[in-house]
Amino acid sequence: MADVKYKNKVVYDGEVLIDLTADTVTPDKLASGITAHDKSGAPVTGTSTKDSDTSNDTAAVAEILKGKTAHARGVQLVGTMPNNGAVTGTISTKAGSYTIPQGYHDGSGKVAISTTEQGKIVAGNIKSGVSILGVTGTYSGASIKAQTKTVTPKATAQTVQPDSGYDYLSAVTVEKIPYVEAENAAGGITVTIG
Repeated sequence: MADVKYKNKVVYDGEVLIDLTADTVTPDKLASGITAHDKSGAPVTGTSTKDSDTSNDTAAVAEILKGKTAHARGVQLVGTMPNNGAVTGTISTKAGSYTIPQGYHDGSGKVAISTTEQGKIVAGNIKSGVSILGVTGTYSGASIKAQTKTVTPKATAQTVQPDSGYDYLSAVTVEKIPYVEAENAAGGITVTIG
């Protein structure tokens, strides 16, 4: 079969109607399955599998998983976003919080109240009728033992506390300061205080 010569330029009455001679289309630059003609006029079928024009894409490397690649604005990007997998954390105080680290999370991580603090959230530790984190309290006050005490003043400061086995002092009676007068051998009176 003889070489086929295609007509790649058409001039009519001095006017160029078609001129493919400067065209740059090649199969690898033409979308797969699309047909056109190259500069010789020969039909070509595209082989390019490029997905789309990425010139207006806005992805940044910090938004792409570390080590993964993508294309945006006509260039290949290599991701820097850390893969944190299943991140877990605990909260140990009433005002406590957990800062979620920047990066990808696989959705199986959890943040919870620490087990030590969970152990304290029991009905017996919560006032009756009050609910904390779904636990309704049953505590209505413990049996307490008060002490009434009598003390004698001293010349130095003293602290008065309940004796062992008592929870608090309900009353403290302070004895009057002892005061005694007695005649002495010199003909006067000796006063003894305390």
